[in-house]
Amino acid sequence: MNLERILAISGKPGLYALKMQTRTGFVAESLMDGKRITVSLRSNVSLLSEISMYTYNEEKPLAEVMKAIAAKENNGQAPNLKDDKAALTAYFVEVLPDYDQDRVYASDIKKVLNWYNILQAKGLLTAEEPSTEDKKVEKVKATTEAKPKKVAAPKNAGTATAKKAPAPKATKSTKK
Repeated sequence: MNLERILAISGKPGLYALKMQTRTGFVAESLMDGKRITVSLRSNVSLLSEISMYTYNEEKPLAEVMKAIAAKENNGQAPNLKDDKAALTAYFVEVLPDYDQDRVYASDIKKVLNWYNILQAKGLLTAEEPSTEDKKVEKVKATTEAKPKKVAAPKNAGTATAKKAPAPKATKSTKK
C-alpha cells in the first residue's frame, strides 16, 4: 500500500493525488471526481504516509491501520457509520484493539473509514511490490554504501605556506 503521493487538504473534502509541483505550490487531482486543483504552499496539507494513529504503546502508521481494516473487511468497503459514536468506537476496537480512546476521537475514526473507502474504491489499497526503478535505486544505494569512497589529499597539502594575518595590536588604556 503506497500512500506517499496521497494528500488530505484541510478545508477540501476527500483525498487528492499529488500530480506535480509548481513554483507557488502544487497540482493535485481529486480521487473522488478527478478534478485538478492548484494548492498553494500556505494550505494545510497532510501526506497520508505521515499520519499515525495513537495507541497506548506507540503510534501506528495509517498504512498499518488501513491494512487492518482491509483484513477485517476482506478488502471490501468499510461500513458507513456516520453518526453512531458507539458503533464507530466498537468497530475501531475490532480493527485496532489498543488505540488510545482518549486521544482518538469519533471524528478521526470517521475520517479514517471515509479515506479507506475512497482508496478502496480506487484500488489503491492493494499490496504493491516495489517497482523496477525502486529496486534499481535500492541496488545502487546498497553498492555505494558498501564501498566507502577514498578522498585524495590535495597535491600541495603539505607544502603550501599560509600567510597569517597579523595579530591585532593591544591598546593601552589610560585611567585618570
